[in-house]
Amino acid sequence: MKRLTALILITLSVNTVFPAGESEESQTAKGPITVASKIDTEGALLGNMIMKVLDENGFAVDNRTEFGPTDVVRKAIIAGEIDIYPEYTGNGGFFFSDTPSDVWKDREAGYELVKELDLEQNNLVWLQPAPANNTWAIAIRRDIAEPNNLKSLEDLADYINSGGKFKIAGSEEFATRPDALPAFEKAYGFSLSEDQMLILSGGNTATTEQAASRGTSGVNAAMAYGTDGQLAALGLIVMEDSRGVQPVYEPAPIIRKEVLDRYPEIADLLNPVFSKLDLVTLQKLNARIAVEGMSAETVAEEWLADSGLLK
Repeated sequence: MKRLTALILITLSVNTVFPAGESEESQTAKGPITVASKIDTEGALLGNMIMKVLDENGFAVDNRTEFGPTDVVRKAIIAGEIDIYPEYTGNGGFFFSDTPSDVWKDREAGYELVKELDLEQNNLVWLQPAPANNTWAIAIRRDIAEPNNLKSLEDLADYINSGGKFKIAGSEEFATRPDALPAFEKAYGFSLSEDQMLILSGGNTATTEQAASRGTSGVNAAMAYGTDGQLAALGLIVMEDSRGVQPVYEPAPIIRKEVLDRYPEIADLLNPVFSKLDLVTLQKLNARIAVEGMSAETVAEEWLADSGLLK
């Protein structure tokens, strides 16, 4: 009788630890973690880095990279539809429009403020940002810039206001967000008409810069980002923002607090990755995608492995 009781207890114990149809491995699985990104080249690169590192460390990952533009991805993480994605510190001025505009031009102050506000209002945690400023910029075809001595946005404003031929390719977000093209227009004293803009779907600067390089629909300028690696290869020159109109846009993973509380090791896994992504590194990695035609997944995986961040 004692032997039968012992067998029953053992059976119950085994069934309690490993229910029918589940193995020890399934019991210890982590996630799934839904990883998203914006639809531009760098968003795909950073999103794939996050996925690769999480996967390497035993997390089940749901791939939602290249999910949509800023407003779409932002709404999704607040609604709990996604768990983590790479965002930019300077967008805090867009998310929290009642804050002083100057704070977003200070890399440390901007990061600390958006980190505090997003945690308080949205239960979102900002992890360590990369030391690279991926700010909005305007790039001009070299064959236009050099003959007209266009080096800064002051030069460009004078050129446009004197009737110089100008047409820029950009996203809807760039054309309409108060801190993007409208901020340049206000600060430098120029105004573009509808026929001086070619609005392209999405926010991928690889597309806008290629349109300028090829002269698509008369385009000779492009919405660009500070970390774009393809600018020189495409024959484009970035106009200097000498008045410091743009905020600092350093990329950082943001994650739902509920998820980070459950898996606090995610911060320790991703902080070393983003700390290595300086301006030159991101420019080179972005160029491998936009110029050499490699996939964001391959570029992310190779860099992580070469940096000792993957086994």
